[in-house]
Amino acid sequence: MCRHAAYLGPAIPLQQFLIDPPHSLYTQSWAAKELKYARLNADGFGFGWFNDRGEPASYNCAAPIWVDNNLPCLAASMTAPLWIGEIRSATIGNPVHAYNTQPFRDGRWLFVHNGYVRKFHEQVRPAVTAQLSPAIAADIRGNTDSEYLFALLRQFLQEDGSPDIVNAMRRLFERIGELAGSEESLLNLILTDGTTVYATRHAINHESPSLYVTDSDPLFPGAQLVASEAFSQDGGWQRVPEHHIVTLQAGGTPDVQPL
Repeated sequence: MCRHAAYLGPAIPLQQFLIDPPHSLYTQSWAAKELKYARLNADGFGFGWFNDRGEPASYNCAAPIWVDNNLPCLAASMTAPLWIGEIRSATIGNPVHAYNTQPFRDGRWLFVHNGYVRKFHEQVRPAVTAQLSPAIAADIRGNTDSEYLFALLRQFLQEDGSPDIVNAMRRLFERIGELAGSEESLLNLILTDGTTVYATRHAINHESPSLYVTDSDPLFPGAQLVASEAFSQDGGWQRVPEHHIVTLQAGGTPDVQPL
């Protein structure tokens, strides 16, 4: 289990998103309130943004977020209108390594996953690998279920020929359910192309991990956020219903619809 979040709104320093809020991802690394299968998120962290050319970029570190002495300077210096972040609690069988640290990215997308697919390596991974195009399979560097979920989602988007994210998410969850059978899968995902943020709260054969959304937190004027745990008590954070997808677009309000 991990914790993750995304911000979309006026450009802000990374510090305002990742570190400063009372219950930020930084704080959740050692004081998360709604973790079910871990006490700490100490197995790495990462954050992502889009550069001036509109290309996804990420910073990934396999150490606990509180030991990275580069982070305070980076967080105070970097500014962007979209941030995505994750703090990691590694699942057994998925080593602590930079290649296994999120966000994952390709030429268009940034992606993070909070959850796990039970018996992924022995039961699900072989079939997923066989379904991937050579180009998508070649991009995989680590061994986590999360990176393979990202690969399979991109495969579906490629096959559909159009970026219908909601349909691709539904196909992804249906396929994982078929392959996992009676095993549990926790599938909170965040995907963004730099313009729109998509976030799911979903699980199969298990209660879904927590997810919250707001567009009225005074700490973030004019912005929309999703996060595994609310960043503040007085920020208008609302729990996302299970088996729903949240869509954030600049200038709009969060759209929540069933999967």
